[in-house]
Amino acid sequence: MVLQLHVWGPAFALPSIDAQCLSAIAYCSIALPKDAWELIASSDPSVSPTGELPALQNGSTWVSRFRNIVDYLRQYSDGAWDLDRQLDESDRADNTAFASFVESRGQSLIDLSLYVTSHNYYNNTSPAYGNLLQWPNQWILPPKLHGAAKARTDHLGLSSLDLQAIEEHRQRDHSAAVAAGKIPKNLIQRPRETVSGLLGRGSSKNQFRMEALTADFFEPLEAMLGQKAYLLTLKEEDVPSSLDCIALGSLSLALVPELAFPWLRDAMRAKAPLLSAYTERLRRRCFGDSPVEVAHAYSPQSAPASPLPWRAPGRISIAAVGSTLLAELADSTPFLSEIRRNNRLKQAAADSDLTSVEKGAVSMFADSSKKDMYVSIAAAVGGVAALVGYMFHVGLISVASQEQEFEEEEEEGIPDFGNLSAGDILGL
Repeated sequence: MVLQLHVWGPAFALPSIDAQCLSAIAYCSIALPKDAWELIASSDPSVSPTGELPALQNGSTWVSRFRNIVDYLRQYSDGAWDLDRQLDESDRADNTAFASFVESRGQSLIDLSLYVTSHNYYNNTSPAYGNLLQWPNQWILPPKLHGAAKARTDHLGLSSLDLQAIEEHRQRDHSAAVAAGKIPKNLIQRPRETVSGLLGRGSSKNQFRMEALTADFFEPLEAMLGQKAYLLTLKEEDVPSSLDCIALGSLSLALVPELAFPWLRDAMRAKAPLLSAYTERLRRRCFGDSPVEVAHAYSPQSAPASPLPWRAPGRISIAAVGSTLLAELADSTPFLSEIRRNNRLKQAAADSDLTSVEKGAVSMFADSSKKDMYVSIAAAVGGVAALVGYMFHVGLISVASQEQEFEEEEEEGIPDFGNLSAGDILGL
């Protein structure tokens, strides 16, 4: 059976807009024969039972996340599709350590570059998702991804890249000052800030943090690569390892996209010229020489010669649209959203590389959160019941009944003129 790899679709001349999807595509393009798999730009996490992309489908079996996909391919092929089979024990340890390093640090920088930086998100990233997604996902998913990226990078202290949030905060402060009578209402507002202006005005702090983040990511990989063809193997004719595929996912999104404010690409070219050349070389090997366009994923016959076996995704069904809308409604409902969040947490822990003790701790935390939510529901129901009891106690309902009886008595006191003649009325 032909394996199917479902991913987020093409963007920025790359076959996917997501780093993990790019890593999975790179691994399959190197490890698998071209006739053994198909690449589908579904761009919809709901196609997978786990609700995540990338997702590998083999009949009724679904596997999501890059590490799980690599493990499944190794077991499915009895080691024939294992890119790490040539590594010794020391290299395997380096592979594991640097893979975790690339996934954590690289994803943070991609989040900052494509999502947190307002110029890039609104001018490049958001339109790219608009070209990939169908209704209603084109209105639902980008804000969710934007918010998740901002939450993941909030601890890095570079929120100044999010100019929209800064502008909204400034307007709130302005409105509060107007309400307090501190400034006249007709005061002309300052023009919107720019990224260069912010980084220039607070340059010492913001620029230092950006320099430190990019140096901490690029320089170790540059030193590890050295003059080698790949990060772990020595000869160019050797096969890349899974670490090279993981690195390509983040590095290609740092180097290739043409963005409104390409600070990450500029830092990579300046700090890691060998790594930049390595990324371009590996990108051509895995994704082909020609830039990947969205049309290639939806109309594979229009794509030039490529190592990627594109297959057009199926049309979205009415049932899928309804499921998406119901899921969004559930996520917007307080109690239902908490239940779904706890279920996703337990599922993520079950699919992760955590130990059994850690998985048990996460499961206990999710169950505890669910119990707390049930207590909150019971408290809310009890509050409503107490309110209804209070209404009975003070007689609000009985007052309504008395008013109804008074109206009935008034109706009974009005004579029925329908059965009286004119003589009866005049007393004749």
